Amino acid sequence: MAGSAALLRQCPLLLPQNREGTAYEGFVTAQGRDFHIRILLPMDFQLKNARIECSWHLKKILHGYRHILKQRLHSCPDLVSFMVELKTVLEIALKNTQDLHIPRPPEYYSCLVRDLEILGWNKVTYVDTGLATIKLKAEDSCGRQHLITLKLKAKYPTEPPDCLVDFPVQFAVSWMPQNSLIDIYNQFLAALESLKEFWDAMDEIDGKTWVLEPENPTRGATTRRIAIGNNVSVNIEVDPRHPNMLPECYFLGADHVVNPLRIKLNNNMHLWDPDIGLLQNLKDLLEIDFPSRAVIEKSDFAKDCGICYAYRLDGTTPDQVCDDPRCGQPFHQTCLYEWLQGLPSSRQSFNVIFGECPYCNKVRKSNENE
Repeated sequence: MAGSAALLRQCPLLLPQNREGTAYEGFVTAQGRDFHIRILLPMDFQLKNARIECSWHLKKILHGYRHILKQRLHSCPDLVSFMVELKTVLEIALKNTQDLHIPRPPEYYSCLVRDLEILGWNKVTYVDTGLATIKLKAEDSCGRQHLITLKLKAKYPTEPPDCLVDFPVQFAVSWMPQNSLIDIYNQFLAALESLKEFWDAMDEIDGKTWVLEPENPTRGATTRRIAIGNNVSVNIEVDPRHPNMLPECYFLGADHVVNPLRIKLNNNMHLWDPDIGLLQNLKDLLEIDFPSRAVIEKSDFAKDCGICYAYRLDGTTPDQVCDDPRCGQPFHQTCLYEWLQGLPSSRQSFNVIFGECPYCNKVRKSNENE
């Protein structure tokens, strides 16, 4: 109810369409204008798998911001947070759309071209025909490629451009009227170096372990679900500002397998050493070796769901496992919940449903919001 009240305060014209709270339809308001929108959430309420439908007009306005909204869907913890982000992006998009129709003085173009010449055209990857949107590339000290998109206002350089980056933290530009693109670019380079340790840690995980989710992580993604063994994995949430500190860890798998891992983690927390790197610390604390990409195929531990017979469903992989050691069959949370709902013998307590595993008849439970 608290979440519904918060959503109503943020978007009073966006109303739930069903009792489960998985469908919302109505209007999102920005700059005094209402735009029709429909949001469909999966049964597990994971925003990253939500479907957003909107009017062609709103779709056109947000066209250049699709990657930003997709990133926000992956990073926002709930629908309220995402709607706040959506309204912010929509405000920027509307402002830029209106800004495109404002006649730009000759000084705007001469100043912008001068800045680009000083910066170097070799750093420019895209410029639109109106010289209002510019994409610049940069390489950090480890050779990773990064992009920054600049949406310039008609009053540039009196007003700073909006800056869009694929970062795990907010990129706030310090700007004065005498500043230029060179100043933004230098701040961009400094921000890249401040995130070097975070990207080093994530790249090591991506290169040396089997990451189940996200399938193609962006530079802004702070979570990784790492395979430990057959139907066992750990989901870590890394602090981008302190990447070598102990991350939040959540284990997925059968209780008889993950409980010993939880105990090891709790007992060995004091051994965490910020000087030896994130991946090695995880190995030491859990007293395991993660399956290596060099010697083990993903198919050796990535098993299909026992209900839908697919590995990936709407972007998610099986994350529920039967607790019976003789069974251990994996399922998508959505598939298992719907299966248990359809059993006459199942019983439900609040949003947790109890029923028999489709393979071994052991009593299983599934949480609608897991």
